[in-house]
Parts: sequence; structure tokens; C-alpha cells
Amino acid sequence: MDIEPTAQEKTRFFAGAWGRVKALPNKLKAKVISIAKSIKKLGQDDPRRLTHSLKVGIALTLVSLLYYARPLYDGFGVSGMWAVLTIVVVFEFTVGGTLSKSLNRGFATFLAGALGLGADYFASLFGKKGEPIVLGILVFLLAGAATFSRFFPRIKAKYDYGVLIFILTFSLVAVSGYRVDELVVLAHQRITTILMGGATCMLISIFICPVWAGEDLHKAVASNLEKLATYLEGFGGVYFQPREDDGVLKLSFDEGYKSILNSRNSEESLANFATWEPGHGRFRLRHPWKRYLKIGALARQCAYQIEAINCSIHSHVHASQDFKRKIEGPCTRMSGECGKALKALATAMRTMTDPSSANCHVENSKAAMKDLRFALKAASLENEDFLAIVPAATVASILVEIVKNVEKISEAVHELSQLAQFNKTVEPTVSLSPEKSHQLLHRGIIRPVSDANGSDDVVITIHEISTDSPENQKPDHHEVPKRGQKMEL
Repeated sequence: MDIEPTAQEKTRFFAGAWGRVKALPNKLKAKVISIAKSIKKLGQDDPRRLTHSLKVGIALTLVSLLYYARPLYDGFGVSGMWAVLTIVVVFEFTVGGTLSKSLNRGFATFLAGALGLGADYFASLFGKKGEPIVLGILVFLLAGAATFSRFFPRIKAKYDYGVLIFILTFSLVAVSGYRVDELVVLAHQRITTILMGGATCMLISIFICPVWAGEDLHKAVASNLEKLATYLEGFGGVYFQPREDDGVLKLSFDEGYKSILNSRNSEESLANFATWEPGHGRFRLRHPWKRYLKIGALARQCAYQIEAINCSIHSHVHASQDFKRKIEGPCTRMSGECGKALKALATAMRTMTDPSSANCHVENSKAAMKDLRFALKAASLENEDFLAIVPAATVASILVEIVKNVEKISEAVHELSQLAQFNKTVEPTVSLSPEKSHQLLHRGIIRPVSDANGSDDVVITIHEISTDSPENQKPDHHEVPKRGQKMEL
């Protein structure tokens, strides 16, 4: 039995539908504003993104002249589209990424095109019936060997894109050569346009607002050390603070270090792109970029140790306050000195100066580690609850590991400074013996005098004296030169 909707239900339905229609413009406006804010924030976070977009547009506009200009179109024909495709696929955000893809594509296209022409000529020697068989065998062998080479880690890291383009180009040239008569002309046009597109990308990427992968890697590793330093410097004052009135210890730590935990892929990518870049700014042609990966790995290890400290702190087992007081001094010094050492190392990396200023902090942290051992030996733990001291003991143990890790980071930064030839900071020092410093101090009163001509002058002659001379002693009185008198000191 069907029940027809009443007039009231119809009215309610249409009223709801009309309300949704009326609210649609406001929702659409709010959505547009939200998208605009996200676009603005994306551009403000890194203005280079907008610059990169404009650079890609300029490159595409330039190579489009191969189609728009009639003389260029008559020379290259439809092969000019390969220049457009090249720019779309090889233009990367950084200079190193663009150079990597452009050079890989250029060399792979040239080599594969030459081998494709050679394979087509070799297969034609076997006649019409044997030509497709020989071409099929050659394509199978070269494509299979090139694909297998992609599994080698070194080739996978730096030349994977080039191997992929080699397989594609060789297959296209070898297979199309069986049906196309003017294969040499076609291959020449395609290779030329691809090289033109790659050259356009490289020139624009290098000379118009370049974004250097090496510089980004340098800043990222230094920034990671600063994040670790910020946490460690503030750790002691927060962890060892007294409990609140309700008996609960409220901890608030800086968690900027968490971004370091997943930084491996970005650092390896930047280091790979940096090896393709020419010398620029403070970075030489063969800058030791691999050393940054070592420092980054040690920084991640330190970040994981800090994460372990956080897990121990936020466990449900409350640490003994008496035991924490016994280890508070050494642990606070360890974390503080480690933070100062990391901050000094980060500053040295940013300014590319000698990181020797961090050595004293590393030594202080090691001394605090020894003090912790003495404090634990001197502490009486017989009456302590074992479960109550485990959280604080775990924190102290991890801090010891952090001290050792910071020492390794310091050694790695020192190695980088030597290989990259960081500037040596030489502080000017002046050391004077008491006798020499006494000679520089002369006390007296000199008043201007007027001669007969009305000019005011005082003539003072200073002779060099030995340190054993009696004149070197402090005079008992100050002699005032008379009018027109020559005074000798």
C-alpha cells in the first residue's frame, strides 16, 4: 500500500531544497577563498615555486617558435613537438634535477639513435625476409640488457632516466626503420629538437633565478642540527622541573626534530642532483656532497634517540623524584652542552667557517657524562623502587648515547670542513709583557702654549727607552711644559 506524501512533507522538502540552493553561493565563495588562501600560503612558504612556474612557461613559449615560425617549421616539421615534450618532462625545480634529466635524455637519445640506425643498416643486409627477424633479436637483446642494468644501485640512482630513454628511443628508431624510408632525416630531426629542448631547459634553469640543489642540501642539514640543538638545550629545564600541585608533571618539548625522522629521501635526492651542478657561490665543482649524507644520517640517529626519550618520558610509570634530583646536574649539563655543540656546528656549516668552537662543548658533555657515572656510583639505590627509577635511568642512558652521537657529528662536520675548505677563523690576539704594556701608558698634562707670533703649539719628542732604564719608572709628578718649551719623554 503506497502512502502519498502529505502537503506538509512536500512543503518541508521544497523548503530544504530552496535553503540549499540559497546557501550554494556562500559555500562556493568560501571554497574559492579557501583555495586562494592555500595558493597564497604555498607561494609564501617558498616564493621560488612561483618563479619556477614562470621559467617553465618561458621555456615552452620559446620552443613553441619551432611550430609558430614558418621557416623553423619547414626545417623541423612535426618533429618540433619533441622539443615541447622534452621541456615538459625534464624541467625540474632545481638546477641539478634539470641538468640530470637533460643530460641523461640528450646522451641516451643520441646513443640510442645511432645504435638504431646501425641496427637498421645491419638488419637490411639480411634481405627483406631476414630484416624483421634480426631487428627483433637486436631489440630483444639491447632492451633486455638495458633493463637489467637499471637494477644496479649506482645506475638506478643517477642514470635510471637515461636508460629508460635509451630503451624507448632505440626501440622507436629500430622498429620504425622497417617501414620509414627516410629514417636518417627523421632521426636527425628528432634528435636535434630534443637537444634544443634540453639546452633551453638548462640555460633557463641556470641563468634565470637558479635554485641550487646543493645549497638546499647544505641549508637543510644545518637546519636539522639546529632543531636537535633547540630540543636538547631546553630539555633539562623542562624534564627536571618540579611537579604541579596535582602531582602531575606537565612537559612541553619542542617537537621540530620530528621532521628529521623522514628526511632521508629528500637528502639523498638533493645530494644526487647536487653532483650534477657546476660550481656556484661558495661550493666548488667537486664539493663533497656525500659528506652531507653522513651528517644527515647521524642527525637522524640523534632524532630517533630523542624520540625514544619522549616515549620514555610519556610512559605511565612515574619517575622517582629523589633519583631525578641525584642525576639532574649531570643530565642537564649533558643535554645543554650537546645542544650548544650542535648549534655551534650548525652555525659553522651555515657560514662555512671552522667548527672548532664546538670542541669545548663536546668535551664538556663528555665530562658531564663522567660526572653522571660518579653520581650513580655515589647514589644509594637500595631503598629505591626499581620501577620508579627505570624511566629516569632510561633517559640518562639515552643522553649518554646522544653525547657519543654528537661527538660523531662533530667529527663528521670537521671532515666536511677540511674537504670543503671552510674558512679558518683566526682571532687576532695581542700579548704584551708587563714592561711593554707599561711603556704604552704615559700620564701627563699637556697644555697648548702660544709663541710670540700668537700660534699655539707644544713640541714633544719621544725617545725609545729600554725596560731597565730608570726613566721607565713612574714619575712622582706631572711636569707641565712652559710657554715655547720642548718637552722630551
